[in-house]
Amino acid sequence: YSQVPCEAAGTFTTNVVKAAPVKWDRQVVDSGKKAQAVIVNSGIANACTGAEGFGYCKDTAEAAAKYLSVDAEGVLIGSTGVIGKQMPIDRLTAGIEVLAGKKNDSIENGTEAAKAIMTTDTHEKELAVTIQVGGKTVTIGGMAKGSGMIHPNMATMLLFMTTDAKVEPATLQKALSTVVPATFNQISVDGDTSTNDTVLLLASGLSGAEIVDGTPDYDTFVAALTEAAEQLSRELAGDGEGATKLLECTVTGAPDLLTARAVSKSVIHSTLFKAAMFGADANWGRVLCAIGYTPGD
Repeated sequence: YSQVPCEAAGTFTTNVVKAAPVKWDRQVVDSGKKAQAVIVNSGIANACTGAEGFGYCKDTAEAAAKYLSVDAEGVLIGSTGVIGKQMPIDRLTAGIEVLAGKKNDSIENGTEAAKAIMTTDTHEKELAVTIQVGGKTVTIGGMAKGSGMIHPNMATMLLFMTTDAKVEPATLQKALSTVVPATFNQISVDGDTSTNDTVLLLASGLSGAEIVDGTPDYDTFVAALTEAAEQLSRELAGDGEGATKLLECTVTGAPDLLTARAVSKSVIHSTLFKAAMFGADANWGRVLCAIGYTPGD
């Protein structure tokens, strides 16, 4: 919950099958509505649930609006868990009422939220970074979950980032869309793309520092956002289901960035991943094999 309505940006799953909360959030972000709350549940993904499941998103938003005194059209939703089950909406709305009465801005409550959205994760994932903009301190915070279905574009990933900078919607979306391809879209665990992948970035403006596209402050903001995203990406990949190692691949000599990214994905997912899981033998022949079948020149 934010004390004030926030500008919102988002990136979402590329799976053709999209969960109800993904469709709801895209609708909110694309409309340009300001967001003031994010309601997240784990255990049930609200995916492949049809009109009834989408209706539960509306019910969730309306409950949040009632108990938090916010606009229902500015409530964002995240769900993760089992696909195909309908949401026990009465339990969810009752939980919103309870949580609304317990909310505060303590570090402890933030950590509890990061724990609450876990499914098969072994630990919570959260961080914050600060930068200076016009003599004012700007904070970027984030929390994430996801340890399976983490390839090729995001994950069974729910990731929520906030900043107290003042950023116009188009600039906020540009910043997020710049950061995601090189971070969250590059991690791999098991070769699956989830129905629920969601990355949201909210900007409250409460610091009074403004980020304007095309300025040095914008570059500083994107760099800090990238730093936060890279660290959360490492935590997500390193906590992958069954993983015993975190592997990173650096590509040199590629003709362009897209080819370099494609090669690194092939090597990590198809070669070193298996080596790490089954014997820790990073055979260089398998590296060449993965490069060889990567599309491109």
